[in-house]
Amino acid sequence: MLLRGDMDGLPVVEQTGLDYASTNGAMHACGHDLHTAGLVGAARLLSARRAELPGTVVFMFQPGEEGPGGAAPMLAEGLLDVAGQRPVAAYGLHVAPWPGGRFAYRPGAAMAGASSLTVTFHGRGGHGSQPHTAQDPVPALLEFGTALQSMVTRRFNVFDPVVASVTTLSAGEAGNVIPGAARLGASVRILSRENAELFPRAARELAEGVAAAHGVRAEVQWNVLYPVTVNDAAEAALAGETLTAMFGGERVALMPNPPMGSEDFSFVLDKVPGCFFFFACGPEGVDPATSGANHSPTVLFDDALLGDQAAALAGIAWERLARG
Repeated sequence: MLLRGDMDGLPVVEQTGLDYASTNGAMHACGHDLHTAGLVGAARLLSARRAELPGTVVFMFQPGEEGPGGAAPMLAEGLLDVAGQRPVAAYGLHVAPWPGGRFAYRPGAAMAGASSLTVTFHGRGGHGSQPHTAQDPVPALLEFGTALQSMVTRRFNVFDPVVASVTTLSAGEAGNVIPGAARLGASVRILSRENAELFPRAARELAEGVAAAHGVRAEVQWNVLYPVTVNDAAEAALAGETLTAMFGGERVALMPNPPMGSEDFSFVLDKVPGCFFFFACGPEGVDPATSGANHSPTVLFDDALLGDQAAALAGIAWERLARG
């Protein structure tokens, strides 16, 4: 089987005030340094009892999770074949700055898929005082940005949510010039494979319809960054049972809903059944609302809980191999 721990930093200037705070303008603001340290701990625990281990464990130390993503290149390089046979299951976790040392998991969609949508409206530039002599792409761009939000609420089931956030807009630079093109970029998060197929078709239809109404042309680009992170039901149940047996039911919870963040461990789970779960390791006595969330320059994690993280990964690996 396979256990994964990732390493990555973010271009965030750390403001935690810790003695060991980063000083180079990059920060482990999502706790990935804990992921790697926890996997090192799991490797030490399992190696100490290697003669008794009922199988083989592949330790996936992965770089580049935040982008452009390190899991897909590792898979392309033969990660799943390094032990001589493909893993039967794969497990990984993500830390969160909530206190209590609790674990959370769920079957099915565990994190959203992430994609980027770029729509460029091509027209014909002209003088700002004579729009009738041009083919102005800006009104089409503005209408599409608003219509995109309506499309999300009207074409997609509220119980299978889609989040589309327009994040970039660009057109002309001179105040008296109608530009020849105008561009919009959006971040799209999706929780099902069905919507991952439907959304780009619907967005293209909408863009082309708006463009036709304004006498311009729409160019649509859809880029899947990370697919939906989908937990296998049986593997998720095994994780929950093992964690409960190890740490007690008060420290293990079944998540009612997945977060809309994304995770490139999804590439592994597309090929191997497994479970991606969460571990709350914020410091006790620190209000997470004021200390900051993941990706915040003030986020804090409690290194004292790394032993539990290592034990959780090692325990799940042992139990999964023991069950065959």
